[in-house]
Amino acid sequence: MGKIYIVGIGFKPLEERAREVVLGSRLILASQRLFEVFRGYAEYEAVKEAVKVINNVDETIDYMKSASGDARFGPIVLLGSGDPLFFGIGRRVIEEFGEGRVEILPDLSSIQVAFARIGKSWDDALLLSLHGGPNPKKRRRLPYGPDEIASLLGTHRKIAVLTDRTNGPAMIAKSILELGGGHGVLIFVCQRLGYPDEKIIRGTAEEIARGVFSDPNVVIVEKTEGEAGAAEGIAFGLREKEISHSRGLITKDEVRAVTLHRLRLPRKGVFWDIGSGSGSVSAEAARLAPELKIFAIEKDEVRAGYIRANKAGFHTANIEVLHGSAPEVLRGLPPPDRVFVGGSGGRLAEIMDFVKEVMSSGIIVINAVTIETLHEAVACLEKCGFTSEVSEVSVSKSRVIAGKKQIAALNPVFIITGEKVI
Repeated sequence: MGKIYIVGIGFKPLEERAREVVLGSRLILASQRLFEVFRGYAEYEAVKEAVKVINNVDETIDYMKSASGDARFGPIVLLGSGDPLFFGIGRRVIEEFGEGRVEILPDLSSIQVAFARIGKSWDDALLLSLHGGPNPKKRRRLPYGPDEIASLLGTHRKIAVLTDRTNGPAMIAKSILELGGGHGVLIFVCQRLGYPDEKIIRGTAEEIARGVFSDPNVVIVEKTEGEAGAAEGIAFGLREKEISHSRGLITKDEVRAVTLHRLRLPRKGVFWDIGSGSGSVSAEAARLAPELKIFAIEKDEVRAGYIRANKAGFHTANIEVLHGSAPEVLRGLPPPDRVFVGGSGGRLAEIMDFVKEVMSSGIIVINAVTIETLHEAVACLEKCGFTSEVSEVSVSKSRVIAGKKQIAALNPVFIITGEKVI
């Protein structure tokens, strides 16, 4: 099986090793965009008969598989954009053909060039890709979406984003504004880097949201002013008054503390917060375990809006808000390591039947305020193969009446914990 070389192009002349590889190849694959870029290289005229243009990534991989065993071609050269291992084609090719067969000869990455153009360091920046792939019908799931950048600005003062036609500069700016993160934010749009019509556009979130930009482009978002969020620096112990919610529909502080203790959150993994309400449990969990992926599920759109506001306000980008009813909205989610049911809408049995099919081991916590729900929760857990344990949390809090403090009891809450081990 022949060698495969991925040669990055776009920003500077080929280095000696890359030049030798390109000039010695009888098959050079490129997308239409990179073919147009390559035509400007000194080596193009000597190898233009060897260039084959394929725009689809899957078709390119299939062609490489068929050509790699053909003695007529010898080593294959695939042209990549910038550094092929920076959110590029390099990872896919290595996965398909193995590290031993693939050699990467990188150019500068577009992120490097973008920061150089605006004259700012990038060693302290968060680097993201919102490029969902070339086929709109088969877009890959991204670690972050445009609506999470406002939250990420709480922990990163600079964020660099590789965009595509769907997730472009204006959409990013609008998402930041919608989540209230536009104050003190400066956005740079570095469009068509390396092309003759390269342009750097600088503006506020409001200005960029109104703009129209050329592809390809890189977006750099910078927080230029400090804006301390609620409970800044506090890892655990959010207070009700700091959490956006309506009509007291929130897991009380003391109950939330016991609930999180019972969940025994892992540092990494997947957490489903079903019937999330205001998202107080999700927000607290996200701050405790930043690498934990949290899905906050809420059927009421107004409450889902509070979850989004809390996600932005507490800079918890590891929360994904899902508006819909369980168990239907759970389909297609990654299997959970932890589940919290704060509200089931009367469908606890259905939810548990679904969870037991996708959760091989882990911990479920269900909060109940009625004896009927308590009995149903224990029965459902044990039917689904979980051992169960029940705690009752009774909280009394001080209040001032006629200038004197008195103690008033809150409604008790049953905390039902289910655990399953392999």
